[in-house]
Amino acid sequence: MTVQSTATRLVDQAASDLEANRQLQQKLTDRITVLQQEEALLTDILNLARQYEGFADPSRLPEQLQDEPGTATTKAKRASAGAAARRSAPARTPAGGHTRKASTKTKARQPLLGDLLMKLLGADEEPRLAKELRDELLAQHPDRNPSPQVVRNTLEALVAKGRIQRHRQQRSVMYTLVGADSAH
Repeated sequence: MTVQSTATRLVDQAASDLEANRQLQQKLTDRITVLQQEEALLTDILNLARQYEGFADPSRLPEQLQDEPGTATTKAKRASAGAAARRSAPARTPAGGHTRKASTKTKARQPLLGDLLMKLLGADEEPRLAKELRDELLAQHPDRNPSPQVVRNTLEALVAKGRIQRHRQQRSVMYTLVGADSAH
């Protein structure tokens, strides 16, 4: 082998290695950019979690967070777009210095309609009409005013879950707790 052919081979090898090195650097730069975006998104998620850590029940979250339509990519785009604004903006509290979290803790939670209806059914072992249950509910809980249809729908949902039973007597539909029949 001649010195010139060896030098040419070494130059070609160095040029090839240099190109591979630059391609690897570009791939790593792209990966670092993606990782930095993921870091910003995760930081935003942690900040939101800290802000709403008292909200264990999703029904108590602000409406735009629990019912926001859209795909995951749309939400991710919105989150990353708003990330810079949130990072640069100072934390704000409403006038008076109270936060939303403190004001929602003071509100009393009402029991679910299904739980109230099951309690009423448990008080009496006789099959009951939906109208009777609604009337008794209105008497015991004047702050609640569900329509007759809402009461029937709730009772039928409880039947579907197997928590109460439906009985047909002529043209009437009556309800009892599942455990109430086995007590006889």
